[in-house]
Amino acid sequence: MHKIATLGLHHDHVWSNLEELQATGRAELVAAADADGELLEQYRSKFPGTTYGSYEELLNSEELDAVYIFASNKLSEDLTVMACERGLHCLVEKPMAATLTGADRMLAAAEANKLRLMINWPFAWWPRLRHGIAMAQAGEIGQLWQVKYRAAHQGPVELGCSRQFCEWLYDEELNGAGALMDYCCYGAVLAEVLLGRPEKVTGIKISTGLKPDLKLEDNAILVLTYANALATTEASWTQIGKLTSYSTILYGSEGTVLIDPDHGGSIRLANAEHPDGIKLSIPEQPAHLENASTHFLAAMDDPGLEIHPLCEMRHCRESQWILEEGIRSSR
Repeated sequence: MHKIATLGLHHDHVWSNLEELQATGRAELVAAADADGELLEQYRSKFPGTTYGSYEELLNSEELDAVYIFASNKLSEDLTVMACERGLHCLVEKPMAATLTGADRMLAAAEANKLRLMINWPFAWWPRLRHGIAMAQAGEIGQLWQVKYRAAHQGPVELGCSRQFCEWLYDEELNGAGALMDYCCYGAVLAEVLLGRPEKVTGIKISTGLKPDLKLEDNAILVLTYANALATTEASWTQIGKLTSYSTILYGSEGTVLIDPDHGGSIRLANAEHPDGIKLSIPEQPAHLENASTHFLAAMDDPGLEIHPLCEMRHCRESQWILEEGIRSSR
């Protein structure tokens, strides 16, 4: 039974992930830390373990095997290094960091201490997306020449995110940017896994003026240029409705794959035989890929198990490079 603590409760994804961790029956949730008393009270109403107002106090007081880190992107950098220096495996909520320098520090700390550092991307647990990636990597749609991903909603406040979550999402230093960091990150890691490091990243970020009090960009696009391919990753905090949101398209020389979250989630293939597209069945998936917790625990138990590429720390470090190049370009 692994002993796990949570560092940070101010990333709203924490609650569903802790529920999934408990459901495995393979880990004991022993503690949580955050500087916000309201979040600590919320934790105590839902989960067991001791709560701390200090991250250092928790790490110095508890005997642990691993930590979940659900903090601002900036704070996650420091918390990961602190945990790795104490010999603890780390699951960190996406993106890896606020800065490339921070991602490098995290990677170095994990490697130096021979620890698992897994970055949790919510879309990594969509079987349809993993199947699409596998198809592209196996050459089933020929030469992959474009990867396209769009992440969009009306905005964190409008979506109902907590006050604590919104406070750091709307802070450039704590987040790393605005919508660009929050949502272009998904397409960046997807492109990195499928196409590698681009030769050039062009970034565009704008404020639509629809959120007068927001000082950061509410929309952004990154264009990744390769020798014989390109990728686009789009982010919006102003989109009304779900049409086009969270859709993935993979374009190959012999086929096109559309991975759509609507209607329960589907994956469709268009090729010479089926120009209008057909819905594909998804092969049975390994049990450890059910969610972030099952995969992280399996990786802790089996040093030989490869972490899924979307969540593997070196791929995620490279995706941070893409984001930083996009931010630099946009300026």
